[in-house]
Amino acid sequence: MKYTQLGRTGLKVSRLVLGTMNFGPQTDEADSHAIMDAALDAGINFFDTANVYGWGENKGRTEEIIGNWFAKSPVHRDKVVLATKVYGNMAADGDAWPNHDKLSALNIRRAVDASLKRLQTDYIDVYQFHHVDRRTPFEEIWQAIDTLVTQGKILYVGSSNFPGYKIAQANEIAARRGGTIGLVSEQCLYNLAERRAEMEVIPAAQEYGLGVIPWSPLQGGLLGGVIRKEVEGGRRAGGRAADSLANTTIRAQVQAYEDLLDKHGVEPGEAALAWLLTRPGVTGPIVGPRTAGQLDSALRAVELELGTELLAGLDEIFPGPGPSPEAFAW
Repeated sequence: MKYTQLGRTGLKVSRLVLGTMNFGPQTDEADSHAIMDAALDAGINFFDTANVYGWGENKGRTEEIIGNWFAKSPVHRDKVVLATKVYGNMAADGDAWPNHDKLSALNIRRAVDASLKRLQTDYIDVYQFHHVDRRTPFEEIWQAIDTLVTQGKILYVGSSNFPGYKIAQANEIAARRGGTIGLVSEQCLYNLAERRAEMEVIPAAQEYGLGVIPWSPLQGGLLGGVIRKEVEGGRRAGGRAADSLANTTIRAQVQAYEDLLDKHGVEPGEAALAWLLTRPGVTGPIVGPRTAGQLDSALRAVELELGTELLAGLDEIFPGPGPSPEAFAW
């Protein structure tokens, strides 16, 4: 495994991030524990989750599965850089009681204590804001965070799904308050087929020293060889990938992508992850394996070197928006 610093911090994290969103809804506890064992054995030390994972009436279940894994051995918690998130409504029926969601100081205090209990740990390494809260000022948010840092309940703070201007606003207010390190990471939607983050989010993250943690690196399976699987095994795409393939232009792009990688003898899913590892500012993509086999495929991407010709071909098929402001101004 290869490691890098998380943004401007001294924290060393693996170039792959283990995403746990499937733990509970799609992967049972025993298999989830086996995947975490395999990830740790392979050197992955950065695990990502969220308080709402488990979904519906099972919100919080994913954190509980991780907590039970930590309880098996103190070595687990000692080796893992643990990231979770706050923002979502934790009510099972979706009807939140006032102050039981978003980023008020009251909800942050309540949510972190609940996550710590489910995770069976004393502290969270990276506590992430899952979304922008347009009604809570950052002065209030940072005051709550400073208290939690002083209490030793969290160490660092990250954002998720923030636009570039909110990254700037959050860190400028943190700097003005003094004594607050501010955001150190941004978790955003970013992959070959979805490159809008290159226009504002990633430049803002680089300017303020945030590590970029892309989620959905395979665009919901679209970049994982979906057409080949359809032809060879009769496995039709589902969800976001199926919706995308219904668009003839996107389907042609994906076919060209798979043809290019077949020419170079590279597996599509591994190439999509390896491409992200070449991108400026990227700490590591989040991989969310449902099985140990899917984890093995992701691990191979860390060692995969993409040649100049292949990288140029990928850019031709999936061109980015270009730098800001030229991409929209000239």
